[in-house]
Amino acid sequence: MKCAPATALAIAFCATFWSIGGLAADITTPYPGILSLQVDLTQAPRRIFTVHETIPVRSGPLTLYYPKWIPGEHSPSGPISNVAGLVFKADGKALAWRRDLVKMYAIHLDLPAGTSTLDVDFDFLAPAQGGSATPSIADLEWNRVVFYPAGYASKVIVVRPSVKLPQGWKFATALEPHTGTQRVDPTTMSFAPVTLNNLVDSPIIAGRYFKQVDLAPDGKTPVDLDIAADAPSDLAITSKQIDQYRNLVIQTTRMFGAHHYHSYHALLRLLGHAEHFGNGLEHHQSSDTSLVANYFTDPQAYLMGSDLIPHEYIHSWNGKFRRPYDLWTPDFNSVPMKDDLLWVYEGLTQYWSMVLTARAGFWTPSEFRQALAMTAAQMDHVPGRIWRSLQDTADIAPYSYAEPLAWRNWRRGADFYPEGVLLWLDVDTRIRELSHDRHSLDDFAHLFYGMDNGSYVTRTYTFDDIVNTLDQVQPYDWAAFLRGILDVRRYHAPLAGLTQGGYTLVYAGTPSEMWKAATSAFKQFTGTDVMYSVGFNVGGKGNVTDVLWNGPAFKAGLIPGMQITAIDDKAFSPAVLKTAIKGALDSKAPIKLLVKNDGRYETLNVNYHNGPRYPWLERVKGTNDYIDQIIAPWKG
Repeated sequence: MKCAPATALAIAFCATFWSIGGLAADITTPYPGILSLQVDLTQAPRRIFTVHETIPVRSGPLTLYYPKWIPGEHSPSGPISNVAGLVFKADGKALAWRRDLVKMYAIHLDLPAGTSTLDVDFDFLAPAQGGSATPSIADLEWNRVVFYPAGYASKVIVVRPSVKLPQGWKFATALEPHTGTQRVDPTTMSFAPVTLNNLVDSPIIAGRYFKQVDLAPDGKTPVDLDIAADAPSDLAITSKQIDQYRNLVIQTTRMFGAHHYHSYHALLRLLGHAEHFGNGLEHHQSSDTSLVANYFTDPQAYLMGSDLIPHEYIHSWNGKFRRPYDLWTPDFNSVPMKDDLLWVYEGLTQYWSMVLTARAGFWTPSEFRQALAMTAAQMDHVPGRIWRSLQDTADIAPYSYAEPLAWRNWRRGADFYPEGVLLWLDVDTRIRELSHDRHSLDDFAHLFYGMDNGSYVTRTYTFDDIVNTLDQVQPYDWAAFLRGILDVRRYHAPLAGLTQGGYTLVYAGTPSEMWKAATSAFKQFTGTDVMYSVGFNVGGKGNVTDVLWNGPAFKAGLIPGMQITAIDDKAFSPAVLKTAIKGALDSKAPIKLLVKNDGRYETLNVNYHNGPRYPWLERVKGTNDYIDQIIAPWKG
């Protein structure tokens, strides 16, 4: 860790001790002893992880923490409600314990005289949602299965982990194997002692059907794609797809000019449940991602999901190696993480994930532009921007990830992802324009991330560090520029990057191929999206999920939660809705929606006559095509 300079808060973060509600977290003194952590996954198909932990202790009062603030999740999301059967023992005798009434992730015990070790046993009940356990796959995030002693930084607590797998299952992780003893049980894997920080940063995926793909066959630093699937047929990755992932490793390393891992594992679970289209969590030497079962075999699913692993891979540089100073904390409980720089952490990562997905060949230039048009249109239909700034969406991130879909465009959610794409596109094209094509955001990538090759010791940064590095690439008033986007309150999205890139956002009556792919791949999430025309999203059974604030349907009285049962006197279906929108183009009559609302029926008249509207980027003649330059692959 390298502390960020120039602010009192950053200096405080570099202090030897951190206050933990009356406890002092010593970030330099090692914890006396090694914790033993054994996780039995043999009941993982039933979504039960059985845990035994042995903690070196001293007699007297003891406080244990269950991890609350999980790096990469940006919120106090540690799943403590899934811990059951919790028992503490000393010398074989069960001990009384009490949860803290304010800090409910803390457990208080009073250890008898002479106690030197504490045994902890519990079950972690994996949720049905999220795909952390299926009949054929287990995903072990270590923060879910560990209690640790308060008063010590997580980087000085050493853990000796092991895991027991179902018979015949294979696994992958960034953890190093323990080579000091001979394995007696072939299903139990022991790992070398590791700090609690690095343990939580090193998940395991295991599965009945498993494949490992070498993504750096000619390199000195191993990079693997490790795939666990619910069915063997889902492992059918093609040679072309392998080449694209190998190109991703090449293009990313060339852009940053260094890497920050000893080896890297892209952990991927292919899940047969439709609700698990895509999910990812970054780690320094691995990622933990899930996609639909047919990801490799369905072209539309592959097209829409192919930027997920690039996003998490880029986080090894942006978020793990370089991290906002107030997201680096001494442990997972004592100090809340602050998310004010997520427009860098997540927004810049999202921008680069789209760029590198194109550079690696997953997307064609046309598909990249179509995806960018969809992002721009999404953000240009967020009226909530008139009251909530982009900065505030980052500030409130701990509470926004679980926000409902209803009125999402008015309340605003985690918009620092998609609007971050537009912000950093503006930065990239502005650098190219100001420097007359001599510099780009790739130069920023080299300067900001291209040091300490091979090291994964975190370097923190502040807003001023971002500004100063941009100024080294291209002199400009970057502080005022960034604040002008971050703090502004207006209806329309910041689309200057499109204009500077040689394009403008337009709408046409026919959808793009990316739109068709999204409609197919995301149907279970978004249903039918007519937000840019009549102004709402609706599921396949007519259930309205969101309505554009002050849009045509809103003015007619439509609200999220209503069910559309008929359109123009015809039973609802997505096809009937699309036909009605087309038909209204040549008619003065409103579109009639028969809706059910809390058991009552009413007819709403939507006054809309502009036909279907799908987003596209249109080339502006006589301007520099910076966007195609941005996604051109690095050569040699």
